[in-house]
Amino acid sequence: MDPIELLKTIPLFESLETDDLAALAHKLREVRLETGHTVFTQGDEGDAMYLIEDGGVDIITGTGKHKVTLTSLFKQQYFGELSLLDGAPRSATAVTNRDSHMLALDRDDFVEFIQKRPDAALAIMHEVGERMRATNELMTRTVTRNVLEEEDRKLSVGERVADMVAAFGGSWPFIFMFGGFMAVWMLWNSALPEPLRFDPLPFMFLNLFLSTLAALQAPIIMMSQNRQSTKDKALAINDFQINLKNEMSIDKILRSQVEVLQRLTALEHRMAPPRAELLRTEAPKG
Repeated sequence: MDPIELLKTIPLFESLETDDLAALAHKLREVRLETGHTVFTQGDEGDAMYLIEDGGVDIITGTGKHKVTLTSLFKQQYFGELSLLDGAPRSATAVTNRDSHMLALDRDDFVEFIQKRPDAALAIMHEVGERMRATNELMTRTVTRNVLEEEDRKLSVGERVADMVAAFGGSWPFIFMFGGFMAVWMLWNSALPEPLRFDPLPFMFLNLFLSTLAALQAPIIMMSQNRQSTKDKALAINDFQINLKNEMSIDKILRSQVEVLQRLTALEHRMAPPRAELLRTEAPKG
C-alpha cells in the first residue's frame, strides 16, 4: 500500500494536506521482523510509531501469569502513534505474531517535521482536540441499563399475581374494604333473627375464613418480598457498577486531558524559536 494512503488511515494525520503527508512519508523507514520478535517492551522510551504493511503484532500488557493480550493488529493497522508527541514510556509490549514488514516513523523526524510545518502541527492539534470532544460527547450519551425493566420482563404469571396481591393487600383500599366486609358480616349475624344468621357468635366461620385468608396471603406476600429483595440486590449491584464506571471514566478523562495538555505544551515549546534568537532578530541594527 502507498505510504501516503497508509498515513491517511491514522486519525492523527487524516486532516493533513497531501504535500504534508508526502513530506511525512519520506521520513518513514522500513522494519522487517520475524515471528516472535519484540518490537518494544512495556516501559521503553516512546521513540517511534509503526504502520503494518504486512504481518501482525500482538499488544501485550503485564508479564508471567498476569500477561494479557490487549489486541492483535494486522495489515494496514498502526500502533505507538501517541509516543510521537511526548516520547512517554510505552504502556504495553508489542510482539510480532508472524513475519512482519512495517514502516516506522521516528519521533525525532516527526518533531523536525512539525517544526518546519507549523500548519501541519496545528492540524494535528486540532485533530487531538476533536477526538477529546468526541470522547466527552460519547460519555455524556452513555445510558445505563434499567435493571428493573429487565427483571420485569422475566416475570412469570404467578410472580405477577403475587406482586398484585402484595400491592393490594398493603393498601388503604384493602383495609377499608376488608373492615367494611367484617362489619357487615358481624352485624348480619348479630342483629338479624335466627333463620338468617348463618354464623352466630362467636363467628366460627368468620374465624375459619380469616385463618384461611391469612394462611394463603402470607406466602404470597413473602414471594413478592423475596422478589423485591432480588430487585434491591440487582439495583445495588447496578449502582456499584455505575459508580465504579463513572469513577474510572472520570479518572481516565482527567488523565487524558493532562496528557494531551502536556503534549501540546511540549509541541509549543519545540515549535517556538528560542528567546535569545527572537531578541537577536528584533534587535535594531546599529
